[in-house]
Amino acid sequence: MILTAGQVHEATQAKALIEGLTLISLIADKGYDTDDFRAHLADAEVDAVIPPSSRRTAEIAYDQNAYGLRHRVECFVNKIKHYRRVATRYDKTARNFFSMVALASAMIWLRDFA
Repeated sequence: MILTAGQVHEATQAKALIEGLTLISLIADKGYDTDDFRAHLADAEVDAVIPPSSRRTAEIAYDQNAYGLRHRVECFVNKIKHYRRVATRYDKTARNFFSMVALASAMIWLRDFA
């Protein structure tokens, strides 16, 4: 996880987030549809499963079946937001907020998979 300020889009940290990972494909939403990020994925030989944003004039093909798996991540984010300290970000420091997100993630994992 990488924390950003509330007004910063998470796509700005996409390259840093996947740095050092061995990926075959990457599933992301339309917010990550930038030429720079797609070029970065192509250089790393990673299949980009990102639907084209509405501002694109040319249609870009992507695996719609694989994109359907993205709902699992969306469901997990929704479960994390059930924790009030995460949803409202009451914590004043990034360290405390990061710790609460990690704790909430662990609690969800234990409840759902243990």
